[in-house]
Amino acid sequence: MIRHLKAATTLEAKEAEHNDVRATVERILADVAARRDHAVREHSERLDGWAPASFRLTRAQIEACYDAVPTRAVDDIKFAQAQVRRFAEAQRATMHDLEVETLPGVVLGHRHIPVTSVGCYVPGGKYPLVASAHMSIVTARVAGVARIAAAAPPFQGRPSPAIVVAMDLAGADEIYCLGGVQAVAAMALGTETIAPVDMIVGPGNAYVAEAKRQLFGQVGIDLLAGPTETLVIADDSVDGDLCATDLLGQAEHGSNSPAILLTNSEALAHSTMRAIERQLHVLPTGKVAGQAWADLGQVIVCDTEDEMLTVADEIASEHVQVMTRRPDTFLERLRNYGSLFLGPETNVAYGDKVIGTNHTLPTRRAARYTGGLWVGKFLKTCTYQHTSRQASVMIGEYCSRLCALEGFAGHKEQADIRLRRYA
Repeated sequence: MIRHLKAATTLEAKEAEHNDVRATVERILADVAARRDHAVREHSERLDGWAPASFRLTRAQIEACYDAVPTRAVDDIKFAQAQVRRFAEAQRATMHDLEVETLPGVVLGHRHIPVTSVGCYVPGGKYPLVASAHMSIVTARVAGVARIAAAAPPFQGRPSPAIVVAMDLAGADEIYCLGGVQAVAAMALGTETIAPVDMIVGPGNAYVAEAKRQLFGQVGIDLLAGPTETLVIADDSVDGDLCATDLLGQAEHGSNSPAILLTNSEALAHSTMRAIERQLHVLPTGKVAGQAWADLGQVIVCDTEDEMLTVADEIASEHVQVMTRRPDTFLERLRNYGSLFLGPETNVAYGDKVIGTNHTLPTRRAARYTGGLWVGKFLKTCTYQHTSRQASVMIGEYCSRLCALEGFAGHKEQADIRLRRYA
């Protein structure tokens, strides 16, 4: 039996809120499309109080950011990027071009071709999300993207030194201090000073996510990433303090970040809820995390492991942390998740910041049909084919008849002219 000891609050206002976001984004995108640099500058000044002579940072400005970041922090960024790069390179190595002769004289194949240009958005208004630079820029560079533009909003009235250093170390060709919808619009649509890109990637707030949604089709996107989600699956092999820490560690992202405990131990469920209340009193980000837990936190108790698997697949969370006696069972049987963290020794923060897997992941149950950002997202798998004359005749006979079956006379003639010439 599945029991909810704590359920999430229903938020009826969310749909109306989303309608407001949609309309605001539509206006900004239309304005940037019409007035280009002038619109970008006005929206940046209005929303971020930021209107420099140029949004693109010069080499001197980038070097000044290095001077503002402690050497240890630069070394830590380099370490994190090395892990992301190593895993992305291993993933890329699994993707082979293909050529196969499917019938005598019929050769089919595919090639993995990198996207030509990408715009990487790095959030930085509330928290300077340095790690997002690694996840997008490093991965795009490993994929072979020729041009990488990167943008992040000003932080505390200036370019975030740590983000700029991370962007530069990751291999960005162009670095812009520009945030929000205006940044995404400028990179996607192009302006007098910013050349358009073919694809936009990276997380962001509700307005950035909506901008990507509205621009999809004009440019490619990685995925629509909403507020951070975490699901902790645990049994009584761990304690409530550990579960509480891992739930609140993700709830601090924002008051709209769901955090869910799924367990087969009612005792662990109660001890975790008590531990959450204790930790919220001392956690520096407790106000934000506490609101998220109050509104969107859930505690679900199941009787069996099978029930836990069923519920977890239904939730389809962005992050799923498994702290049970048999975590490999969940690796083998779970189907719907963004990224999986197995055992109490690992946690979501490792994946978010440094371990090497990508932290741009599907939310809002999108894990039912997609994974997260990875090197393959920057590659187009494009097919090709060629035939010998003899094979063209054999295939052409089938094609001619099948085209006639569908009533496509022009298609049929494409086959028939080759039958007349090569038969």
